[in-house]
Amino acid sequence: MAYKEQYPSKLLEEAVDAIGSLPGVGRRSALRLALHLLKQPQENVHHFTAAINALRDEVKYCRNCMMISDDDVCAICSDRSRDQRTICVVESVRDVMSIEKTGQYHGVYHVLGGIISPINGIGPSDLTIRPLVERVASLVSPEALFESDGASAEVILALSGDVEGETTSFYIYRQIAQYGVKVSSLARGLGFGDDLEYADELTLGRSIVNRQPFRS
Repeated sequence: MAYKEQYPSKLLEEAVDAIGSLPGVGRRSALRLALHLLKQPQENVHHFTAAINALRDEVKYCRNCMMISDDDVCAICSDRSRDQRTICVVESVRDVMSIEKTGQYHGVYHVLGGIISPINGIGPSDLTIRPLVERVASLVSPEALFESDGASAEVILALSGDVEGETTSFYIYRQIAQYGVKVSSLARGLGFGDDLEYADELTLGRSIVNRQPFRS
């Protein structure tokens, strides 16, 4: 019979259960963190929990690119010094943060919220591909505020190089090919299957600067 740790307080056990539900946090680490919080001044712990509550209840997703934001439109999309006709398509918010750290990219983004993965039950309709297609279409429509020449717009497919990432890139390419925009992908200084968030800034920056036309 497996040993079950005994807690002197039900409240402590519940706190450990809550902290231990976070990814990568085992029960021993959760207990250590819970006991650490108990030693802190009440105002520090209240500030901590208030920040977590505000994150969950008040954070927004940019209506243009789906990036996390405090406002309806994120700071990147609202920055008119950014190239609004170059859209870098990424899997997650963390990928945006990784690319921004390089200082080598000056366009805008589109966060898919994942990649196509049939084995995990994730299809195109579970991602923000349709809004992306609509954004691309708006760049070449006569009603757009920008010039209507689609060739002057670019979509960078900055997804992982594994099978699922390549499948997602190909699917997106097929969806936007009709609009005549330039479609490119990161130069493969990154290893096969590498996640952007784990790439060093120099390698990632070079892969953006030296991006290549997407080959279907």
